[in-house]
Amino acid sequence: MPKTSSDPVAESTLSGPTMGTRWAVRYQAPPGFDHGALSIGLAQVVARVDAQMSPWKPDSDLMRLNRAEPGQWVALPEAMLEVLARALEIGALSSGAYDAAVGDLVNAWGFGATADAPDPAAIRRAAGGHRPAHLWLDVDPAQGRARKRAPLCLDLCGIAKGYAVDRMAQVLDRHGIDHALVSLDGELRACGTRDDGRPWAVALESPQEGCRAAHGVIELADLSVATSGDYRRWVRVGDERLAHTMDGRRAAPVRNPVASVTVLATDCMDADAWATALLVAGPDEGPALARRLELDALFLLRREGRLVEFGLGRFAS
Repeated sequence: MPKTSSDPVAESTLSGPTMGTRWAVRYQAPPGFDHGALSIGLAQVVARVDAQMSPWKPDSDLMRLNRAEPGQWVALPEAMLEVLARALEIGALSSGAYDAAVGDLVNAWGFGATADAPDPAAIRRAAGGHRPAHLWLDVDPAQGRARKRAPLCLDLCGIAKGYAVDRMAQVLDRHGIDHALVSLDGELRACGTRDDGRPWAVALESPQEGCRAAHGVIELADLSVATSGDYRRWVRVGDERLAHTMDGRRAAPVRNPVASVTVLATDCMDADAWATALLVAGPDEGPALARRLELDALFLLRREGRLVEFGLGRFAS
């Protein structure tokens, strides 16, 4: 039965494991709603993204493409081709600050599936052979295929979670849910508002090592948000603390004063990738890029032992 304005609405939560973390959905639905069918639909769509795009699953479509010889066309699912195409677009728009071809660097520095500590020999090999994805990968959606024109090791961790959030939002829409907040790790999407018209309130995490605290609160309505930062996963090499995000242009982990970047966008896939790109771009190039492309971005910079906040677009004070 379709919901009418007089139906009472209750808030429910569904969640499950995926991609080494958890997805969760808070939503409001009328009495008699089939929560079980929704849970199955959400779990299936997330599992499908993971099966196609995981760098941790040897049989994923991503790893199949990684193993293919340069020049060989590889048939791929439509969803993965969509993500690859957008990854290449953002890679080109950001002049390589977002780069989907950092898989070898991720592994060499101990953040991937093949190692748990930096490997100097692997780091030298990965750095010496690095090529940006937007210059060396072809995507052919019409024929359902992609090919590498040089050896590439692709890693979609900076965009696939956001894409999974977008697909969960589609499942909610198919089930008639108009009021929901979808999250997967640090990527979130608000579907509409709360039933009473209030926006969804989302805490922006403070980028402090070993401290899970809120830096502030963002209100979302029909909008996505994603944050990339240097404080969750890192390794210490000598006296340096190196974050897990790779700068493909330097063929090394990000090294700049940006503690975190938060981006608002309609699609969570875009918010996810642009947050990574702006973090890599750094404290000067990042804001300039965001201004040029009219992105809504909040930068938190480390300056002389304190955090300095700098916002653009809807984050501008």
